[in-house]
Amino acid sequence: MKKQKHPLIAGTLILTLTGLASRIIGFFYKIFLSRTIGAEGIGIYQMIFPIYGVCYAFTTAGVEIAISRFVSGEMARGKKERARSILWIGLSMSLALSLFTTFLVYTNADFLATRLLHEARCAGLLRIMSLTVPFGACHSCISGYYYGLQRTAVPACAQLFEQLIRVTAVYIIYQISLEQGSSLSPAAAVIGLVLGEFASMLFGLFAISSESLRKTAKKSRDFPARTYMRRMFLEAAPVSANRVCMNLLGSAEAVLLPLTLQQYGLNVERALSVYGTLTGMAMAFIQFPSVLTNAVSVMLLSSVSESQAAGNKNQIARTIRKTITLCLPLGIACTCFFLLFGKTMGLFFFKSEMAGDFIITLAWICPFLYLNSTLHSILNGLGRTAAGFINNLIGIMIRIFFILACVPRVGIQGYLWGILANQLFVAFLNINALKEERKLT
Repeated sequence: MKKQKHPLIAGTLILTLTGLASRIIGFFYKIFLSRTIGAEGIGIYQMIFPIYGVCYAFTTAGVEIAISRFVSGEMARGKKERARSILWIGLSMSLALSLFTTFLVYTNADFLATRLLHEARCAGLLRIMSLTVPFGACHSCISGYYYGLQRTAVPACAQLFEQLIRVTAVYIIYQISLEQGSSLSPAAAVIGLVLGEFASMLFGLFAISSESLRKTAKKSRDFPARTYMRRMFLEAAPVSANRVCMNLLGSAEAVLLPLTLQQYGLNVERALSVYGTLTGMAMAFIQFPSVLTNAVSVMLLSSVSESQAAGNKNQIARTIRKTITLCLPLGIACTCFFLLFGKTMGLFFFKSEMAGDFIITLAWICPFLYLNSTLHSILNGLGRTAAGFINNLIGIMIRIFFILACVPRVGIQGYLWGILANQLFVAFLNINALKEERKLT
């Protein structure tokens, strides 16, 4: 029992500390961007991320989870020599998809920007962003491998290294722009994204190669490569399809919100500024404490998969209970903090009264936001990916409904109500799905 607990606790601690450092860097990076490219620039920059999410979902999301689950399952069965082979199978699948996706996005950037995002200025950003996809695929697969081994130091350090390279690159571009008498553009932030993903990929490849040099892994002669490739595809395909669907809806959400704000009466620049303030400033505060729950989520997937493979139902039940008792108090404490100091934080850090108002309103979602990420990870670890997908699908449809029904009438406040309703309902559905899982087992 202790052997199962220690990797989870140690891995969570490593991910939390490095995630906290990365989040602090990213937080001040957001402040830097808000003062150099402005709220409208941040809004344009944030609009490409739904497309980026679709690319990641199609090429990597399902494969990363499959690698993590299969590696942790083989470790539980005592077949450690198969872990590396599983990584190479998953990596080859993900890289093939990512190169194809890069070509599609790069060649169709104008169409995506004008017809899908309704913002022609996003075309150049999409072309630059497309280059991150193969790097991110490689980085994510290697991370999934180490998460399956419950050795979090490598992906944690890769995440921190990525953030440092990204911020450093953008700052250097900013200094060059100053010397040339020009201002920083959103394209610089996307270039930083590419360089950060490239650096994290190199870090992961270096870790894998160094490990191979230190010790020669035993090759499993009876490793059924074709069988595992088929099984990994069947495991990854539903997750990827679910994520693609979710990110397509997220893209629709990102497009509809500025458009409905214009229906409310705002001009294009003001609508993008409101969107940028909400997604690039206020959410940075609300999501900051999730560094702990995100770390727990990553470790929960492999830990629950291992417990399920070993048939340890009691350990799974204890994990679920402890997850809830950790996330709810954290969320309640954060709600109180943001309600008291949200206004001050928005003014002090972003010099934006609007950001402070958003923080106060969004404070109410904290208990459910932090809980949902961990419960969703447990569902994935148990193989209940369909339940997690349906729950999140319902949640995003709730948000879209509020965008269409409320934002044209009451403005951005209608969307904030939708976020709260979404988190409440999804938390209820996730808890209910886990109760059903216990009955089934």
